[in-house]
Amino acid sequence: ADLTTVRVLPMKATRKRKPVEAKPDDRPLPGAGLTWLPGLVVLAGILAYANSFQGPFLFDDIGHITRNDEIRHLGRLSTVLDARRPVVNLSLAVNYALGELEVWGYHAFNVGVHILAALALFGVVRRTALRRSAEPYTGRAANRLALVVALIWVIHPLQTQSVSYIIQRGECLMGLFYLLTVYSVVRGADSGRRWWWYLAAIASCALGMGSKAVMVTAPVVVLLYDRVFLASSFRELLRRRWGLYVGLVATWTVLAACGIVKGVLNPPPNATATVGFGYGGVTPVEYALTQLGVLVHYLRLAFWPHPLCLDYDWPVASTTQAIVLPGALIVVLLGGTLWALARKPWLGFAGAWFFLILAPTSSFIPIKDLAFEHRMYLSLAAVIVVTVVAAGWLLRLPGRRSVSRPALLSAARIGLIIVVAGALGLRTAWRNKDYRTRVGMWQNVVTRRPTNARAHCNLGVALTDAGQLPEAVEACARSVELDPGFANGHYRLGQVLKRTGAIPGAIAAFRHALRLDPGYADAHYDLGNTLFEQGETQAAAEEYQAALRADPRYVNARVNLGNTYRKMGRPDQAVEEYRAALELVPAFADARYNLGFTLAEQGKLEEAAVEYRKTLQTDPYHALASRGLANVLYTQGRLDEAIRQYRKALQIDPHRPSPYFNLGNALMQRGRVNEAIEAYQEVLRLRPDFTPAREALEMALARRQRLSDG
Repeated sequence: ADLTTVRVLPMKATRKRKPVEAKPDDRPLPGAGLTWLPGLVVLAGILAYANSFQGPFLFDDIGHITRNDEIRHLGRLSTVLDARRPVVNLSLAVNYALGELEVWGYHAFNVGVHILAALALFGVVRRTALRRSAEPYTGRAANRLALVVALIWVIHPLQTQSVSYIIQRGECLMGLFYLLTVYSVVRGADSGRRWWWYLAAIASCALGMGSKAVMVTAPVVVLLYDRVFLASSFRELLRRRWGLYVGLVATWTVLAACGIVKGVLNPPPNATATVGFGYGGVTPVEYALTQLGVLVHYLRLAFWPHPLCLDYDWPVASTTQAIVLPGALIVVLLGGTLWALARKPWLGFAGAWFFLILAPTSSFIPIKDLAFEHRMYLSLAAVIVVTVVAAGWLLRLPGRRSVSRPALLSAARIGLIIVVAGALGLRTAWRNKDYRTRVGMWQNVVTRRPTNARAHCNLGVALTDAGQLPEAVEACARSVELDPGFANGHYRLGQVLKRTGAIPGAIAAFRHALRLDPGYADAHYDLGNTLFEQGETQAAAEEYQAALRADPRYVNARVNLGNTYRKMGRPDQAVEEYRAALELVPAFADARYNLGFTLAEQGKLEEAAVEYRKTLQTDPYHALASRGLANVLYTQGRLDEAIRQYRKALQIDPHRPSPYFNLGNALMQRGRVNEAIEAYQEVLRLRPDFTPAREALEMALARRQRLSDG
């Protein structure tokens, strides 16, 4: 065979390169490697929110948590997930299952999610800064940049509304899943197992859609990030990651399934709508013009977070000053964003991040509340990144002229970080003090926005719950004075007037609220309760029926309608209402007890006993059901069972004379005279004027004497 001659090519001479010395910025913080940096973010978040865990439920927490029957049945996932924000509802159901309405657990969840979101932000910023295209702007200090951004973001006072105001966990959850979506895409782009990361991105995006509709912008932002930092062209990114974007776009179906799309695109105007084009309180043009000033306000709070306000009641912009001046600034920022996308893409992406994430709430889609601080939750990250990068660039200028004092420059940077972070953390802790009491929070809002009728109304509710009724009346009266067309103000005034005993005034206030809003279910319900207590059962029944027409799932109104029918001598209709209420909430112990009581009155003792037992299965300490079951057993002649049940009832509530009396009667019939005497004596101890017990005791003593004589 022929031999193949192998020709050895000469090696090209290589020039030995001099090792590149690290710049001062590249040196790690003393004692802090990559492992420790996220730990600093976690520690800062815990310290900033350590005093927030006892803040009560307030504002929308009441409707979404304390009065939300859906979250009370974690085992019925179909009910829990049947909501506009199913992921948020599920998290609330888990909280309720673990601790019912103990606020500590709800706050702990919010703080935990916020810290996880900060860690995700740390990862996104770090991996972005490590990319070669970002090196000229980050100074090759990716770890340091990520730390400072995440640290400031997690403790910034502007975030308190998203974290300490419990129901705004929707913003925190959306933010977490938004950042995880971006992070997963960044990791997938550099990973050999990229599709695992891309599937994680799609799953995170879907969970974000189920948390809050602002997530709708995530596929667009990811696409823009991809083009700016990962791909050289849109054609390339679609060729390499088309499947990812198909999956991300598919997550928009979650919004449709949750009814969000229908809720936004719902013309003609809907009287109950508070968001979308069906909301008639403000036109899209008016909303968009007003948002110019709102956006400027958000930016100011990003740099100077004081004063903060839970409920702005922001007015619709109608003057040149309110539109033109902020409009000019926003136009400049938008123009700068477009320019930067072409010339300095990283800066343009930061601007796009800010505007795109705010677009669903701060553009032209009408929302009843024109301004809320929690809407800046994610957009704040862009402001912080740009500010930190700009500050780092300015601080590097002296180093370019002279490298003789790197230690001094490094100390100056660290000192600046400590001062800024310390000031922001203290301000956050101070702001959390406002969340400690409902009265304190609403007094704070009234101080900030003295013409806010809703704030005065909520202050009145908080004062009512605190037992400060004269002050509550004054606050509610001020609310309706500021806004005579505010139905909820009149309703709350009626509630506090009823608490003070001013029944005619309360009825008038409820009726005024209903003239303004005929479909106000709560006003119908409370008016019905007031009329029922006044003995006007027919009028009360009509109000309960009106409440149910407005809200067919108003279970308390249905139970009270049943009570009204029973008092009117219509037990069959009462039973029908109780059963309907139990179809809505099977674990409603009081409704089941009332059903059992009504059946017992009708002589249907076996059915009544069944309902009483079911009541006790739901609530083992339901004293009325326990006594009711004992009475049924006694009436049926099942004396031994009745005696045991009376004793159980008295363990639950030992301060009622009637169970002792009935127990004594049952014991007498079983010939247990001494025990019966003790029961009758206990009745007279609790109620000395109870003549039947005294007569029964005399008969029992006489019988014992006869037995001893015989």
